[in-house]
This record gives sequence, C-alpha cells and structure tokens, in this order.
Amino acid sequence: MAYVGQQPGQDRPAPGSSGRQEAHDGLFATKDIDRLIADTDEEGSKLRRAVGALDLTALGIGAIIGTGIFVIIGEAIGDSGPAIVLSFVLAGLTCVFSALSYAELASSIPVAGSAYTYSYATMGEIIAWIIGWDLILEYGVAVAAVAVGWGQYLSDLLDSLFGITLPQSIANPPGEGGTVNLPAAFLVLAVAALLVAGVRKSARTNTVMVAVKIAILGLFCVVAFTAFNGDHFHNFTPHGFSGVVDGAALIFFAYIGFDAVSTGSEETRRPQRDLPIGIIGALVIATIIYILVAIAAVGALPAGKLSGAEAPLANALSDGAGVGWAADVISFGALIAITSVVLTVLFGQTRIAFSMSRDGLLPRAMGRTSARTGAPVRATVVFAIPIAILAAVVPLAEIAKLVNIGTLFAFVLVNIGVIWLRRTKPDMERGYRVPFVPVFPVIGIALCVFLMTKLEAATWLRFLGWLVLGLIVYAVYGYRHSRLRNAPRDQRPYLDDGRPVGAG
Repeated sequence: MAYVGQQPGQDRPAPGSSGRQEAHDGLFATKDIDRLIADTDEEGSKLRRAVGALDLTALGIGAIIGTGIFVIIGEAIGDSGPAIVLSFVLAGLTCVFSALSYAELASSIPVAGSAYTYSYATMGEIIAWIIGWDLILEYGVAVAAVAVGWGQYLSDLLDSLFGITLPQSIANPPGEGGTVNLPAAFLVLAVAALLVAGVRKSARTNTVMVAVKIAILGLFCVVAFTAFNGDHFHNFTPHGFSGVVDGAALIFFAYIGFDAVSTGSEETRRPQRDLPIGIIGALVIATIIYILVAIAAVGALPAGKLSGAEAPLANALSDGAGVGWAADVISFGALIAITSVVLTVLFGQTRIAFSMSRDGLLPRAMGRTSARTGAPVRATVVFAIPIAILAAVVPLAEIAKLVNIGTLFAFVLVNIGVIWLRRTKPDMERGYRVPFVPVFPVIGIALCVFLMTKLEAATWLRFLGWLVLGLIVYAVYGYRHSRLRNAPRDQRPYLDDGRPVGAG
C-alpha cells in the first residue's frame, strides 16, 4: 500500500508518522493529516487564532444550554415522568463517550470542520462528504429550531412586561396560528452579522451571555427549591424504563452543541491543550446544571403539570413556588440562552461549510475569509439566509427530531474515527487520548445507535432523503471539483500500481 503524496518507488514513511495517511482508490481517498494542517495557512482562506480554553468552554456551554432546558423538558417529561432526571443522565452519558472521542480527534487534527475533517483523514472523501452534508443539516436545522423558541419567549416577555402583544401572524409559524415567525428570522440574521464581525467579538459576546444564563438558572434553582415537595417524585417511572429512554431520545436535543467547540480548532491559540478542556468541560458543566434544574422543577411542580407546558420552568416558579416575577426573569434568561445557542451553532455550521469549500467539495468562493476580520463572510451569509427562512415558517417539534438523528449519526462516525486512527497511526501526537480504546468508543457507538432506534420512522425517512440529495450533489459537483482529486500528480495519493487516486 502506498501513501498520500508518495510517488511510485519512494520509501514508505516510518510507522506512526503523522505526515502520511493510507490512501484508498476512488471514493475512499483520504487526505493527509499534514496536508490538512498545511491548508490552514493558505492565503485568502486563513482563520485567525484568537480564542482560548475559557472561550471554548463558554462556546460549548453557549451551544448546549438553550431551548433544550427551557422548552424541551416540557415535552419529554410526559414520557418519563419524575424520572426526567434519569433521562438527562442517560442523554448526558451518551454524549460523554462521544465527547471524549471529539476531544482526541480535535487535539490531534486541529483543523476546522469537526467530524467532516476527521472522516476525511480516516475513512475517505465519500464518508467525509456524507458527514459534512449531515452536519450542515444538523447545525442549520438546530439554529432554526432554537430561533423558533426565541420568538415564543420574546412574545411572552413583551406581553408580560409592557403589555405589547405581537400579532399572531408575524409571531408564529404556519401550523401554530401564524403566517411567519419574524422574531426568529430576525435573530438568525442579527447573529450572522455578529459572526461576520469576527471570532474574537463573537466569543466575547457569547461568554457574557453564558454567564448571564447560568446566573438565571441558578436563581431558578434557589427559588424552586424553596417550594420543594418530595411527594412529587412518587411514582418515579410511570412508564417504566422505556419512558426514561424515550425521554432521553428527545432530551438529547438539549445536549447538542458541545461538538461545535471542535469546529473552532483553527481559531484556537493552543488547540492540543484547549480543545479537550473546552469540549469535556462544557459537557460536564451543562450536565450538572441540567440535573439540578430538573430536580428543582419537579420538586416545585408535579410532572403532570409540567408536561406539555410551553414554558415549563416559568410555570414551575409561578404555579409551584408562587413567584410570579421570577417567571419574567426565566423568560429573559431563555432569550439570552437561545441567542447564545444560535450564535455558537451557526458558528459551527459556517466553519464546516468553510472547510468543505476549501477542499473543493463546495464552491471555493465560500472558503474565502475577510482580510479585515478573518471570518468566512460568504459562507455565513449563504447559510444564514435560508436558515432564517426555515425558522420563520417551520414549527419547532418536527425540527428537533431531525436534529437528533443527524447528531447521533455524526457521533457514531467520530467514535469510529478514534478507533481507526489508533490502528493506523498509533504513534501520532495527540493532545488528549481517550482511555480504554476501543471499549469507550464502542460504548459511545452503541449508545448512539440505541437512541437512534427510538426515533420514529418519519424522522428516519427525512434523514435518508437528505443524504440521498447529498449524494446527488456530490456526484454532480463535489466529486468533479475535489482539490484532492484534482491536485498535481506529485501531490496526489498513489496506489501500489503507480496510478494516482481517482485515475482510471
């Protein structure tokens, strides 16, 4: 077997060298890790290294804590009952194993693109395209979903504080009593404008918002615990363990986002050190907060009364603790929380699209960065506009399910990537190493697949339809414009018979 960049007859690199990746013919051509890293210095497509461990941890928390805790808990508790606490634990446990794998790959391959880039370096171009296309859907739909929740909280807060009632026609999407959700669309476009201003400003703004929403959730726990009633936890699992699992499959939406930290690899000053801290730290902190909030909410108000509530945390304080003013504070906290989610997840999506365009799988123009701010302005604008339209016209419930399956699929491939690189490049420098490989990644894969089986058939059909569309786009455009496939002969992967990858 020859290696990426190796001419016929050349000696093979030393085992474990970080500069050579096994090549495969056709659709499974892999991209050399050194070349991936070298591409980050390409003029006109260079991101600025401007963030550290604190910024990355805040980025992860900003992406995780949002609509999931403020809205989805009211939908999931109908399945799980008071055992919603266990649903949060199960969903968090599912993420922990995948988070460890993300931490290892991000510290080993500090290149924007997250699971897309890791797949390109391990499993080949077609797998990288599939996961990149999947992540574009996941991140874009996640932004639209949380933006819809933001519009609902804005309407309620304006009505409560100022007596201003937004017309239903412009405050809700079709199917929920409205025509178009203008607040949701406005939020997406405003956040896109902030991202265009550069990663430093975006990261600092996000850190402030994260501090505010953690403080507000802390206030919620303090007030809710004053009305704590242990009797609310009787009949802990009304629908048995299956109810806990069903709740976890939906609540998983509340954990989506920690993987967005890895998309900031190229903008991190010390990626080998800071990325693992940001990814694992954000997930641990968010999980602790979620468990405390779930216990406080059920302790203040029975699960039956929280079920189906559009603003479950606000109801827990107003109806359970009898503190009406606190509900307005929670609504304000939800606005801040959701804004930070939109910021960080849209950041992640634009970086994935940026990486794919730099590799030629999407139009190269989207891979250009601003000379003034270092931000991928074109990629941000190209994706922000359709996401704003989606947020304006699609209801929340159906969006959340589609996001979950896309995220779980990405987690599966990241776990596989760790096992793959440990086998093919055991001596490669790693800033962090997952313990007990392959056991931990295999557990992560099994948990993700288990939760995927709990999603309904319609969600699977929509997801498969998106992947089929992606394969068509790849066949028509990506395959023909791939930079790896169209590189000069002395830079292309060669096979044992002397043919360059993709030839013949």
